[in-house]
Amino acid sequence: MISNSTNAGEDYLAHAKDNIKDFLQQGEVKKVLFIPYAAVSFSYDDYQEKVWKRFGEFNVEVDSLHNYPHDKRKEAVKNAESIVVGGGNTFHLLKQMQQEDLIEVMRHSVLNGAPFIGWSAGSNVACPTICTTNDMPIVEPDSFHALNLVRFQINPHYLDAHPDGHAGETREMRINEYIIANPYVYTVGLREGSMFLIEKGEIKLIGNKNKQARIFKGDEEPKELDINDDFDFLFD
Repeated sequence: MISNSTNAGEDYLAHAKDNIKDFLQQGEVKKVLFIPYAAVSFSYDDYQEKVWKRFGEFNVEVDSLHNYPHDKRKEAVKNAESIVVGGGNTFHLLKQMQQEDLIEVMRHSVLNGAPFIGWSAGSNVACPTICTTNDMPIVEPDSFHALNLVRFQINPHYLDAHPDGHAGETREMRINEYIIANPYVYTVGLREGSMFLIEKGEIKLIGNKNKQARIFKGDEEPKELDINDDFDFLFD
């Protein structure tokens, strides 16, 4: 579950490519099924090509769900070696997944062993809901309920900054609204360049060693944790 695809001044997925490579090679994955539905301003074909260019560096083929006839897409998900969900607009992504009735079959595939990789919107849909996305609701999904692969929420691209001259809410203020309304749910501000690795019931913060994750819950004070800390409490 990766916060972002691109760090400033870097190529696409450059910061995460070694982690992706290691994760897929550990599972002996040679081909992934890509879910491109977060793309809005560019085509699914272009998105597949962009991701394949990166994954091809470590000899992993990128198949894309949009290439299958609609009545074959559930079967493609069931048979996927690995499922990869790209970033973009989270509302557009979830709406398309719901319209194609993919939520339960994707969840079943991953919980039964298919390695899952998501970045940005792709990380949002791994959570119980998409309520902590940063995106504008350009379309209306049936509900905000997502894959529920983990029990906590992620806010990707988390920023601490409050720009000069900006009188609106900060990211932390928005998350505080969420945890007031949902006091029993952990929400993680996942900063750019960082990601969660979840394997065999354990969760680790990896990526940029200088980036901490900010943890929010109910009326507790937010706390900062780094790659050396224990995150297993997020499964509680």
